Amino acid sequence: MPPHPVLEEWDADLRSGDPLRFPGYADRVARAPGEAVRTGRAAHYAFVEGDGGVFGGSMGAAAGEKIVRAYRRAVDLALPILVVTRSSGARLQEGMVALVQLARTVDAAGAHAAAGLLSLAVHASPTTGGALASYASLADVRVAEPGAILGFASPRVVERVLGTRLPERSHTSEGAYANGLLDGIVGPAEQAAWVESALGLRATPLPTRPLPAPDPIGVIGPWGEVLRARAVGRPTGIDRAARLCTSWTELRDRDPVVRAGLATVAGRRVVMVATDRYVEDGRPVPAGYRLAQRAIALAGRLGLPLVTLVDTPGAHPGPESEADHVAGEIARTFAAMAALPTPSVSVVVGEGGSAGALALACGDRLLLQEHAVFSVIPPEGAAAMMHQHPSAADLAPLLRLTSADLLGLGVADEVIAEGQAALEEAVVRALDEAVPGDRSRRFDTVTRAWLR
Repeated sequence: MPPHPVLEEWDADLRSGDPLRFPGYADRVARAPGEAVRTGRAAHYAFVEGDGGVFGGSMGAAAGEKIVRAYRRAVDLALPILVVTRSSGARLQEGMVALVQLARTVDAAGAHAAAGLLSLAVHASPTTGGALASYASLADVRVAEPGAILGFASPRVVERVLGTRLPERSHTSEGAYANGLLDGIVGPAEQAAWVESALGLRATPLPTRPLPAPDPIGVIGPWGEVLRARAVGRPTGIDRAARLCTSWTELRDRDPVVRAGLATVAGRRVVMVATDRYVEDGRPVPAGYRLAQRAIALAGRLGLPLVTLVDTPGAHPGPESEADHVAGEIARTFAAMAALPTPSVSVVVGEGGSAGALALACGDRLLLQEHAVFSVIPPEGAAAMMHQHPSAADLAPLLRLTSADLLGLGVADEVIAEGQAALEEAVVRALDEAVPGDRSRRFDTVTRAWLR
């Protein structure tokens, strides 16, 4: 059952024929209690629910048709859709007639997405084969139940085909979560609350964490501002998000530095991206930029504004990042921001370093908190490149990286006071003022001002 009361069931009497005249299949269909999926609507969403007890949850012509009709009705009714999967592959007794249902359900899911409607998926056990290789993997937000068998092929089939035992967490929800393929692990008792949070019907805030009081910085000037931006105890992006959002539904990838979620700010639904300087070294790897791209695309498709809270010295420059083409993912993040059809607001809450930070911070409105800094390269990197300057402290004033400098250059729109209240007031105001394309106009103006 979906996690909320069913108001209406759709196509309950639809059954498959026997296209292959497969021995005994027609009799089994006649005796079956229903089809391998149940569809209908609950109070706030349409649903597709798999039934592993009917032909192992396999997809035949009738199951595929029910799924397609459910997505189409959801579009007609302007409803989000919840997919609860318990499935195996395409139904072998229907051959290619069954297999083409994967393509049909993907088309239907695509039309639902193109209508700007949210889709959610909860993978129960087992979820393998056809559903996972089609509509269910296209849901905007995907979670699984603890301990669920999850994979393209079932573990038993894989071991038989490959002739080897699988690793311990292979083909499990926990393994998929560790690999960034799921946004969460949600038990049956918590699924109703998770759906309500994702739909913006329930306040589910991010947990806050205690931070030490920042040590006093005795250095003044631009280098002192760099030290203040980096001070241990200064709230980073995700800390600001936890205090800014009254609701948060996680979108996830493998990079813990970049966080994203469907969120609520001052009663307004947004998509938010926030960095966490306190995990790893605070530098995003390519997976973090892919998560940002996913969040940006989701904001555009759902017609929601985007908010980014940025605090990072820049992208991770190591060999693994290079092998995963970090430069290309930064470029694609810039492109996603440029293509976003909805307003975007970016706030640098600490340090912004080079292209790896700007790709996350180039919103239509760009704000900097007091004592935040943003530079083309961290002062230490500049000092390493320019040998005539012996220290980062010497170079910091030349980079014009303070919030006041950036406002004067026209790169930023506003400097906001320290403190959470000032941040919330500024973000809400910026969301009202932002117009898609403002960031391009601002950067064009900055460029023209400095042409000779």
